[in-house]
Amino acid sequence: MTAQHKIGSGFGHDSTADDVLAGIDLTGKLAIVTGGYSGLGLETAKALAKAGAQVVVPARRPDVAREALDGIAEVDELDLGDLESVRAFAERFLASGRSVDIVIDNAAIMASPETRVGPGWEAQFATNHLGHFALVNRLWPAIAADGGGRVVSVSSTGHRRSDIRWDDLEFRQGYDKWQAYGQAKTANVLFAVQLDALGKDSGVRAFALHPGGILTPLQRHLTREEMVGYGWIDKDGNPVGAGFKTPEQGAATQVWAATSPQLAGMGGVFCEDCDIAEVSTDDSPGVRPYAIDPTSAARLWTVSAELTGVNAFG
Repeated sequence: MTAQHKIGSGFGHDSTADDVLAGIDLTGKLAIVTGGYSGLGLETAKALAKAGAQVVVPARRPDVAREALDGIAEVDELDLGDLESVRAFAERFLASGRSVDIVIDNAAIMASPETRVGPGWEAQFATNHLGHFALVNRLWPAIAADGGGRVVSVSSTGHRRSDIRWDDLEFRQGYDKWQAYGQAKTANVLFAVQLDALGKDSGVRAFALHPGGILTPLQRHLTREEMVGYGWIDKDGNPVGAGFKTPEQGAATQVWAATSPQLAGMGGVFCEDCDIAEVSTDDSPGVRPYAIDPTSAARLWTVSAELTGVNAFG
């Protein structure tokens, strides 16, 4: 596993997806971007396509996705909260005989009311983590085919809100929307840690990241009053403070993780502001130690494989 320390990429908080792709030609590469039709996902899809990549966007609302993407990406149907939908999409893609160079697990829900999907799973954990876990495992033959793909798992600083609740993954003992989001975002990081450990011998590397603070449709479950109370926006809905990024800036770190030659031979790390992050146990930027713990990552992989019934490495 790569050391969890900055490498001095030369990019930063204000870099855009186009900035980090300058001089990079993705012609002949294929990228799958979940949630690639709104917010950061849309900017990610646009930037990758502009650099020459063929982009596939599996979407829960394919008609909306086609309208938003306006021909720049191939759209297919996928509901990450429905493992049968995940299986069907993966089978359709594999049947096309194409290999995958980049997977960006970008789609997410945040701070949603208590919702159950599938066999009663808590929706944030199921959608943000288990759906992507099943998707990547089912697509593994295509991801590993050319011996050099990257998988990027979009987490957030929300991972600081909760470690994995091993004794109550599904919040049967009382639901807290922010703790549930935190657990799901920690799971996104641990997934990348273990996938990298399992996949690097096949030439596939995995990364997790915090894209930054960006106001996107991800906040759909929050009221304006809540966001004012958190200090994110003013009463007129305008972002407060200098810390927020534009969607183009917010897409940069996941695009950098997916394409940068600076990360060649590296993997299994958490990134932010277009660089590898430092480990942090206080309010400073960085990743919590529990989110990159290899033992926890292996344990979560085993649990996730048992829950979904899918494991490319079983």
